Amino acid sequence: MPARPHRARAGSGARARATATASALALAGAALAVQAPQAAAAPPGAKDVTAVLFEWKFTSVAKACTDTLGPAGYGYVQVSPPQEHVQGEQWWTSYQPVSYKIAGRLGDRTAFKNMIDTCHAAGVKVVVDSVINHMAGQDGSGVGTGGSAYSKYNYPGTYSGADMDDCRATISNYQDRGNVQNCELVQLADLDTGEEYVRARIAAYLNDLLSLGVDGLRVDAVKHMPATDLANIKSRLTSPNVYWKQEAIFGAGEAVSPSEYLGTGDVQEFRYARDLQRVFRNENLAYLKNFGEAWGHMPGGQAGVFVDNHDTERGGDTLNYKDGSAYTLASVFMLAWPYGSPDVHSGYEWTDKDAGPPNAGQVNACYTDGWKCQHAWREISSMVAFRNTARGQGVVNWWDNGADQIAFGRGDKAYVALNHEGSALTRTFQTSLPGGAYCDVQSGNPVTVDSAGRFTATLAPGTALALHAGARTCSGTTPPPAGQAGASFQVNATTVVGQNIYVTGDQAALGNWSTGSALKLDPSGYPVWKLDVTLPAGTSFAYKYIRKDANGNVTWESGANRTATVPASGKVTLTDTWRN
Repeated sequence: MPARPHRARAGSGARARATATASALALAGAALAVQAPQAAAAPPGAKDVTAVLFEWKFTSVAKACTDTLGPAGYGYVQVSPPQEHVQGEQWWTSYQPVSYKIAGRLGDRTAFKNMIDTCHAAGVKVVVDSVINHMAGQDGSGVGTGGSAYSKYNYPGTYSGADMDDCRATISNYQDRGNVQNCELVQLADLDTGEEYVRARIAAYLNDLLSLGVDGLRVDAVKHMPATDLANIKSRLTSPNVYWKQEAIFGAGEAVSPSEYLGTGDVQEFRYARDLQRVFRNENLAYLKNFGEAWGHMPGGQAGVFVDNHDTERGGDTLNYKDGSAYTLASVFMLAWPYGSPDVHSGYEWTDKDAGPPNAGQVNACYTDGWKCQHAWREISSMVAFRNTARGQGVVNWWDNGADQIAFGRGDKAYVALNHEGSALTRTFQTSLPGGAYCDVQSGNPVTVDSAGRFTATLAPGTALALHAGARTCSGTTPPPAGQAGASFQVNATTVVGQNIYVTGDQAALGNWSTGSALKLDPSGYPVWKLDVTLPAGTSFAYKYIRKDANGNVTWESGANRTATVPASGKVTLTDTWRN
């Protein structure tokens, strides 16, 4: 197999190498149907943050909508392709379709419909990752996840070779429009989207999704389809104005530009994520003062933005969870800054870039089995309500130290400060907030703003502070969902390669002091490790941190057992430092 194209040139959102790629989603012979009512979901645009639950089973997505996404204020959840695909454990098999059945590893048609209904009841709309550029092809022939036999260029009941573009070679020249849009993306069978039958077939599949209640479509690899083809397909939908977000990767000097697709819908702005990586790794946050269109990015009203996605985190194009506090702070900035519609990627730990989801996509609990659950991190999830509250407000009261400490307000509704330096930041901040009591939603600590809009605070290295008009007190502002009482552990602990930090204690949920049953904390904000644990309200408990190395050797922190009590509602936040 030839080496896969560089991500800046590949133009598709679902591949990690030449054998790792795309998908088309569809249901063969689906009849056009009337779109289902949207239940309790918010109207389009009222809440613009999407949680992208990458490779989560539909049953797990449904639970997340009820437990975390709805209560946090997310407007949308994006799910991975639901169509029948080639078999295999790798994540990219989901992106190689063989039929239009909803019969992938993430769940069947019933589970998909139940997920949509559950998310709507929680006030969350559903976006489906829709790959309509091509079908499977690299692996020759086989039987798909739903039992359908196929071979390259022959997908019985769906497509035959006559429905493919005439070019049967791999794309080789991104300066040649015809080569990009008519040849095969990493050897996948390229659909001729200019044909009447193909257009109708794709529209029938998308209409089937809409009939089940889907609210939006993330369209993969649009650079490889002419904008006129996509416009024609979209015009055939029962809801032509459905939310339509297109993946088109910017490549300097290429024949096809992402801006060509703005006439069809929103377009994902990859330069936004690349620029955030460069600034947070190598430059100064002070440069972000005019971030957006002034940097050459597409118009913010039609730009889909993100810190990372499933492709870029593996390809190194952007920050990812392995970047620790830089990644978390970049997410805080994205949600606070008034440009684009943000996607919050929520995936799983990986070493092998091809590795599929843990437990075939079943998420038994966040922060276990490798599930990262970025959408639920306090630093990120708390900023969703911040963004909703600040909607429509411009940037005011910008401050920076000329380097990696910045702060700014959003009108008189919100204010945020970020410290991306290695030492603490203490200062008096000037805001446009009305005087009074607020809650720093990043830490859960109270902050008092005086009548002139000022407050004084200290930010530890690698942390942020965020205030908004929707969180005036730190207790009872956002009631936790049922069953979510417990403890939020956060401990500052340094480690060497191969070591991890765990917590154990005198409760069954904490392993009953057994080092073998201790709970691993998440290092995404390293050197701060964190973990949320569900415990009954009112529970008093003892606990302690331990360090384990790759061989299982255990080191206990020094000192007496730590103690805490779960409040009557919500969680007790424990901010600790490892005791040598």
